[in-house]
Amino acid sequence: MSELAASFEEHRTHLRHVAYRMLGSASEADDAVQEAWLRLSRADAGDVANLRGWLTTVTARVCLDALRARGSRREAPLDDAPEPATTDERDLADEVGRALMLVLNKLDPAERLAFVLHDSCAMSFDQIAAIVGKSPAATRQLASRARRRIQGASVPQVALATQRTLVESFIAALRAGDIEGLIAVLDPEAVVRVDGGEVVQVTDARTWATGAVAYKGAAQHMRPVLVDGRVALALAPGGKLARILVFGYAGTTIQGAEVITEADALAELTIEDLPA
Repeated sequence: MSELAASFEEHRTHLRHVAYRMLGSASEADDAVQEAWLRLSRADAGDVANLRGWLTTVTARVCLDALRARGSRREAPLDDAPEPATTDERDLADEVGRALMLVLNKLDPAERLAFVLHDSCAMSFDQIAAIVGKSPAATRQLASRARRRIQGASVPQVALATQRTLVESFIAALRAGDIEGLIAVLDPEAVVRVDGGEVVQVTDARTWATGAVAYKGAAQHMRPVLVDGRVALALAPGGKLARILVFGYAGTTIQGAEVITEADALAELTIEDLPA
């Protein structure tokens, strides 16, 4: 075995697991890994400083092309795919988690790639952005949206009517500068993420409420909207969207929020009016 082939074999298992998370098919994952080997064999490997990273990027590009090709062929949804047929495929599915695979199969190609590469492979959003052809801000939002959908599938869903009541109460308390009213709708240990940042700010409800009343004057420009199947808050002074707060819910409280302000990230959101 050549030195290059031996080096590739050291990373084959990693690449196969990454490809399976993206494609949900062992045979397609093997095809993607084989294509990565072919591209490596044709490349000037002497210029590759980080072979694992290079191969992961190449495999991701191959998988993204495959996922997009599926969409263009209008194939049946992957969540309707049969159970894994072979022991090998069952092992891969069990490692990832079948519930997670069902949700991954429902994500858009770029969302799926951003989530897998960031959360499973610890790739930076700058690196992932170069693969999906979007800005780092937009790429962070792709991963955040995927994460919200995955989390939403794993926890009991709070009824939209309850979500709407909580957000309307949040806005009303904010307009009134009512700190106690805000505390009443917030989980005692609120979690806030700003623009999909890596650092999650964990605070208490009173601290969050006290800081939030600084936006009392802007509250007149706030309204509830629907984002990714949950009730969120839009701030649009003069009709121009400035930020979105996508809330997480637990029971009858707001558990946390992702504050989205970057233009590229806002552009990735599907924002809908709530039904009357």
